[in-house]
Amino acid sequence: MSNAELNFKQWSSYHLEDEDLTSELKQISSDEEQINDAFYRDLEFGTGGLRGVIGVGTNRMNVYTVAKASQGLANYVVQNFKKEQQKIAISYDSRIKSDKFAQVAAEVFVANGIQVYMYSKIMPTPTLSFAVRELGCAAGIMITASHNPSKYNGYKVYGPDGCQITTEAAAVILAEIEKLDIFSDVKRVDFATAIEESKITYIGNDIFDKFIKEVQSQSLLGNEEVDKDVAIIYSPLNGTGLIPVTTVLKKSGFNNITVVEEQENPDGNFPTCPYPNPEIREAMALGIQYAQRKNADLLLATDPDCDRVGIAVKNSKGEHVLLSGNETGMLLLDYICSRRIALGTMPKNPELVKTIVTIDMADRIAAHYGVKTVNLLTGFKFIGEEIGRLEKEGHKDSYIFGFEESYGYLSGTYVRDKDAVNGAFLICEMFAYYKSQGISLLDKLNELYSIYGYTLNTLHSYAFEGETGFEKMQSVMNAFRGNIQNIGSENVEKVDDFSKGIGDLPKSNVLKFTLNNNCSVVIRPSGTEPKLKAYISVSADSSNEAKNKEKHIVEFLESIIK
Repeated sequence: MSNAELNFKQWSSYHLEDEDLTSELKQISSDEEQINDAFYRDLEFGTGGLRGVIGVGTNRMNVYTVAKASQGLANYVVQNFKKEQQKIAISYDSRIKSDKFAQVAAEVFVANGIQVYMYSKIMPTPTLSFAVRELGCAAGIMITASHNPSKYNGYKVYGPDGCQITTEAAAVILAEIEKLDIFSDVKRVDFATAIEESKITYIGNDIFDKFIKEVQSQSLLGNEEVDKDVAIIYSPLNGTGLIPVTTVLKKSGFNNITVVEEQENPDGNFPTCPYPNPEIREAMALGIQYAQRKNADLLLATDPDCDRVGIAVKNSKGEHVLLSGNETGMLLLDYICSRRIALGTMPKNPELVKTIVTIDMADRIAAHYGVKTVNLLTGFKFIGEEIGRLEKEGHKDSYIFGFEESYGYLSGTYVRDKDAVNGAFLICEMFAYYKSQGISLLDKLNELYSIYGYTLNTLHSYAFEGETGFEKMQSVMNAFRGNIQNIGSENVEKVDDFSKGIGDLPKSNVLKFTLNNNCSVVIRPSGTEPKLKAYISVSADSSNEAKNKEKHIVEFLESIIK
């Protein structure tokens, strides 16, 4: 009997508390392929925690896989932290069953003698990172699948530093999880009783208010008078961003805000944006319609857990043009550097911290301002860890900005994850500052290209679903580790295989090809989705030339991938 069949048999003999799971178990009982996909393995736990399709099975997000992960995390906290430190903060987003999963996790933690601090309503990922540090917790969890489609949910785990857990911590927690029987080894108490006994405490408004003040403190206007009556369209994409984003903007004087009505309220089905990711044009389409109809200056959209923000701005024809995460990041970097110099607040040894897949042009902008660039592996947690390293050395103020191409930004050290509340606030301030000088963000972007050279960065994702897809993705990565001399029309000058460890960076299944003519390609499996991702960076004299080069690179990559 296969592992999937054994797991299916165990689940079928157990009285499941969730009727949705019981119903689904019956539906798939005669479908061998569905049984195998749902039960062939345990949902993978790593530095990103858990993420998967909601449903029945060991390879799915449900109350049992969440409870088992929580028991493993509880064991880790009890074994590695003193009693007074055994506290865990919990937040959750608008996704299907997020509130239930948060409740189940709290029940497990309390059953293991751990004090729980929990937001009473949906809150963004950055507010969870903030609460962990503010309340002195040993850990935190955020129930979210970030920007994934509605069928997904997830479970992010944070350490006491407010960063997502390290590779080492994840390995220890995974070892604890793997010791457990999913049904018989998990402790739980009654949620309502735990509330009555104050073993679960709701996080108060004072923590949220402190978070908002920290975001506002990132202002770089100084005494500059700018017109804050810019017409802003904002969409929380049916997620957590509505209250924090509009609160910080209005408190800072941006009151001309129209919220996209269809995407205003929390809704885990995401009815008007099936892929609630501001990186994707379709997710921004309704917001663009609003912006066109109201002739707005700026469109902002945050993903469901409000750690990513995307924007669109008007061009000279009155059309709203989407900016990429790299473009917005470069604009923010230049704005932060120039304003800090103007205000006299640039630290002695300033640092830009970004990921290896984020646009190389940012390094050139930073160098122009005398700012050191630190390039790290993909994942904002590595940026958070760099802030922590600076803090331990007494140089926390050296950090001036961190960003990644996937629309994540952070200009302060008050949290250790990307923060779309901070990003939205800074974008609006930057927009208003330049508008007061008669400069559009597109004007400013073109100015940067004229100074530092045109650069095109693109991301291509390839899905590999199920067990066979997972195996195929591994074979594709092995193929890329062959002796590749050319990619498209460019020669390969250097190959960095991060699985062998490079410098101080941890080992990771990532390949970077440095090509001639200031081009590069990074290939890696996603840490949260069954996808292979290819990040392409092309420098050229013009946009058309860059697009042509990129086309040939993609054709070569897909000859191996497909």
